[in-house]
Amino acid sequence: MSKKIVTVIGARPQFVKAAVVSRAINLHNKSLTKRDNWIEEKIIHTGQHFDNNMSEIFFKQMEIPKPDFNLEINSMSHGAMTGNMLMEIEKVLLLEKPDWVLVYGDTNSTIAGALAAKKLHIKVAHVEAGLRSFNMQMPEEVNRILTDRISDLLFCPTESAVQNLMDEGYASLSPKIVQCGDVMNDAAIYYKNLAVKPHGIDLDANLVLSTIHRQENTDNPKKLKNIFDGLAEISKINQVVLPLHPRTSKMLKEYGITPSKNIRIIEPVGYFEMIWLLMNSICVITDSGGLQKEAFFFDKPCITVREETEWTELIEHGVNFLVGSNKDLMIKTFNQILNGHIDFNLNLYGDGHTGKQIVQELISFE
Repeated sequence: MSKKIVTVIGARPQFVKAAVVSRAINLHNKSLTKRDNWIEEKIIHTGQHFDNNMSEIFFKQMEIPKPDFNLEINSMSHGAMTGNMLMEIEKVLLLEKPDWVLVYGDTNSTIAGALAAKKLHIKVAHVEAGLRSFNMQMPEEVNRILTDRISDLLFCPTESAVQNLMDEGYASLSPKIVQCGDVMNDAAIYYKNLAVKPHGIDLDANLVLSTIHRQENTDNPKKLKNIFDGLAEISKINQVVLPLHPRTSKMLKEYGITPSKNIRIIEPVGYFEMIWLLMNSICVITDSGGLQKEAFFFDKPCITVREETEWTELIEHGVNFLVGSNKDLMIKTFNQILNGHIDFNLNLYGDGHTGKQIVQELISFE
């Protein structure tokens, strides 16, 4: 029997994740000799990331089908954004009447999609379930916990994600838990040969790639200054390249923080350009969740400027280092990385067939 899936995405990392599953759906449909078990996918783009470099470019580069619905909801407070998304997604679901709503990660788009579906008694599948930072001050933590609790299928990327759910009592609850690996690993394997050097920019290999955008850093002037002071010191040793997120750019100006001229600030880049930067880096310094894993996929050590991470296995295996906004610890850790050896011969995130497994679980679920 055929099934209809509505995929809800809206923030940059979700485009990459959705590309993996959309491709797996297409491959599944092409393998059928008749329309039994056919999957029809409709995509809602909430508009949470609205800049062309932060969304539209991904649909072009990642071979993602054009969104069937673009809600254009952005530049609001968390409550207003989530509420508007909930209202508009509900309209689409009433129109499409899907069997499943598929959500990714931990954004406002994620929780809005899950809530809209659940209130209409539509099954919810959550990709990247079970991740926890154990910091309820993070809006992402609230989103992921609530989404997990109302989902029917929980796709966990790691053993630790499954264990988090067990610790929360999910063994006695109704959702089905599947440890399937990480869709971002699928993406890295598929796209790495398509890496493209950022156009018109003279960059060297052996660079340090940095991204800073998380609200806990951008909305705190002391933290933001400490991080950029640390990057300034490191930029005296190695070229630091920083694709600057619009939010970070805005807050730097608002706080009167002027980044060092040694830091090479560039516009946000597409996924293929980001892969090139990763492949030509010696180290990553970030507060992004996704980039921590992508650094690992490309055998690059990562310094995470946060107090905690959902990807605890990267810390435990010594490939990722938490430094918070401590400038001195950031510099010390960077020097240790330069002078040390890190073993990346680890299988933490599956075998590159996560998308296929997600599709099969959606078909077979009863």
